[in-house]
Amino acid sequence: MTGETVAIIPARGGSKDVPRKNILRVGGIPLVARAVRTAGAADGIDRVIVSTDDDEIAGVAESWGAEVVRRPADLADDAATSEDAVLHALEDLASRGVVVDTVAFLQTTSPFIPLEPLSDAVARVRSGDADSVFSARESYEFSWAEDDGEAWAVGHDRDHRPRRQDRDPLFVETGAFYVFREEGFRAARHRFFGRTAIARVPAQLSIEIDTADELEAARVLAPLADARQCDRIDVSAVVTDFDEYGEEHVRVSRSDGMGVRLLREAGIPVLILSTERNQVVARRAEKLGVDVLHGQGDKRAALIAWAREASIPLDRIAYVGNDVNDLGCLEAVGWPVVVPGSHPLAAAAARIVLTRRGGNGAVRELAERVLASRTTPTEGKR
Repeated sequence: MTGETVAIIPARGGSKDVPRKNILRVGGIPLVARAVRTAGAADGIDRVIVSTDDDEIAGVAESWGAEVVRRPADLADDAATSEDAVLHALEDLASRGVVVDTVAFLQTTSPFIPLEPLSDAVARVRSGDADSVFSARESYEFSWAEDDGEAWAVGHDRDHRPRRQDRDPLFVETGAFYVFREEGFRAARHRFFGRTAIARVPAQLSIEIDTADELEAARVLAPLADARQCDRIDVSAVVTDFDEYGEEHVRVSRSDGMGVRLLREAGIPVLILSTERNQVVARRAEKLGVDVLHGQGDKRAALIAWAREASIPLDRIAYVGNDVNDLGCLEAVGWPVVVPGSHPLAAAAARIVLTRRGGNGAVRELAERVLASRTTPTEGKR
């Protein structure tokens, strides 16, 4: 093949069941950004496109390295299909002289798109082994339908219930990704055509977000699903809640103090942000040689103002917190971080959960991971 493999991610601004769904965060990362990150890291994908009608979604997509195709309003209403969005994006690329051979269509509603099956699906289509490949999970479930209060077996004999090991699996489409030849898609105008194959994905990562309950379930699962992708923290500044250095009567640990020193020596600004106004905060900040804002009733507003004055983008800041009064800051930055034992709402908003507690090496751990990102190549943009 001589043309490009292009990932296309439809992400419109409207959503009935979960308003503004595509920019809501799972594991501290907006859903559209999660799809962009995975597509950008997949083998064989040359370009990542987000099709949207929404300015905020476009801004998030671009900040994560995607190109944006502006979708007209008539292709972004409830009647429009994903195929409509993909075809429109392909027309836009063609008008710019981009030759596309293979399309990877990813859906933002699947927050845990597995990288290896996606890469394998791209390879199968590009090699000619298949015309269309879609993600699906293996299933041994017994399905039933109901009519006028009576249950009917679907796809199996209710009078004969075989053991799992005696059954051939069926496959349930997950909706995470579809990879297909561009030419065949244009002709068929739908995602299944020609030689169609299945990309098996782990069942535990196959959640789709269409309701508020599914969103909350994904947030609970995120720390486990994302664990392998969070070794390094690529940021330009670190902001911590005062509590992460320990209670007021406890001396700052030498480990945390060294962590702050290492950040400062690397030219990474550090800010201590506290709701309380007292001299303990000021003295510790002075001793550590870092900025301090204490007595802040609105920590989010204070953080945003500090970042603006320092010319540091919010998505390049790591904020460490542990409680509900940290939620505004955790939701504002690109790298929301919490410590073990944090309030459940704070933990649900986090992109990273450190292994060490506040006052017991948490800041040092964060510093080491920030500095590691500057010496070790990372996958993708973040």
